[in-house]
Amino acid sequence: MIDLRQLSSRKAFLVALDEDDSLDVPGSLEELSLLLGNLGITTTGISIQRRSRPDPGSFIGSGKAELVGAEARDLGAGLIVVNGSLSPGQAAALGRLTGLTVWDRPLVIMKIFEDRAQTGEAKLQIELARCRYEIPFLKGLGLQMSRPGGGVGTRGPGETEFERHRRKLERRIREINRKIEAIRERRKDQRKHRARAGLATVALTGYTNSGKSTLLRRLSGDTDLPVANKLFSTLDPFIRRVRLPGGAPVLFTDTVGFIRDLPPDLVAAFSATLEEVAAADLVILVADQSSVRYEEDVEVVEEVLASIGAGTVPRIIALNKIDRIGPETAETIRALAVRSGDRVIPISALRGDNIPELLTVVEDMLFMGRGKECASC
Repeated sequence: MIDLRQLSSRKAFLVALDEDDSLDVPGSLEELSLLLGNLGITTTGISIQRRSRPDPGSFIGSGKAELVGAEARDLGAGLIVVNGSLSPGQAAALGRLTGLTVWDRPLVIMKIFEDRAQTGEAKLQIELARCRYEIPFLKGLGLQMSRPGGGVGTRGPGETEFERHRRKLERRIREINRKIEAIRERRKDQRKHRARAGLATVALTGYTNSGKSTLLRRLSGDTDLPVANKLFSTLDPFIRRVRLPGGAPVLFTDTVGFIRDLPPDLVAAFSATLEEVAAADLVILVADQSSVRYEEDVEVVEEVLASIGAGTVPRIIALNKIDRIGPETAETIRALAVRSGDRVIPISALRGDNIPELLTVVEDMLFMGRGKECASC
């Protein structure tokens, strides 16, 4: 994984393909620029190429790559960032043709996760994703990877650097998987204990920076909960007890946020954390309705929920940040969202608007037909 300190310049030149008129390429590039900004990297220029599919050799073709490299250098950029996923061969070729460091979108997201990780558990999961990401790229590191090694830790003078590094990464992956499995078992035991105590669980999910942590702080009254206006500020689940209007205590869990093109390696690495969502009794999908792309954001979250086995968990959509839009707009959005069949509540986690209504709906959905109190109250 490239260290940010190794970059010759904290300026990036973005490259994207426009393969389909239905795709919001400008919106996706705006988000990519925001992701880079969270790493302290400034976007200096953008190149959008119209083509039916990526060039198999260098993603954008050799001639275009040379032009992009020249333009990027003129703008003082030290980094080319592709708004898509690169194969190892494409990344190597693009780097050679432009003469600059090359990243793709999955690597940018992974780097943000790496920077945000605070706990040992989060760092383990990030390292697992990073190791899985790096293995296919070892062959693209150049001549040094094909040189025979030798000495302690190798399998003899015939073993290449590529084989030695791959073996090292695979060994580390096995070690991390064992530790994550222990975390998974511990979490499973905790869920069983909560179930025996009669405690229902509600998982807060949503697009990154949609206000999930602010909502948990509002619901629980815990002002010490970390809240930040930045992407992926929550990587570890935070669990707080909240009393519903009828008096029943319920556990609310704040989980990692989602984003477009979330790298599969990250989703797989965070499976132990995301199981908290799949095992919940109810999901509150928090959507930032002040975003011009909130509907697309909701679709992205729904796709991820389905992929982790949480697609059938009963759901409420909390349309957050109504303090940023007019009441007329809020009602229009609500009417459109209701068509999905989910219960929809416009709220402001920051101001507390409609929080009692949200809790009442949570109570109704959790305890429908069982009364509004439970044995553990």
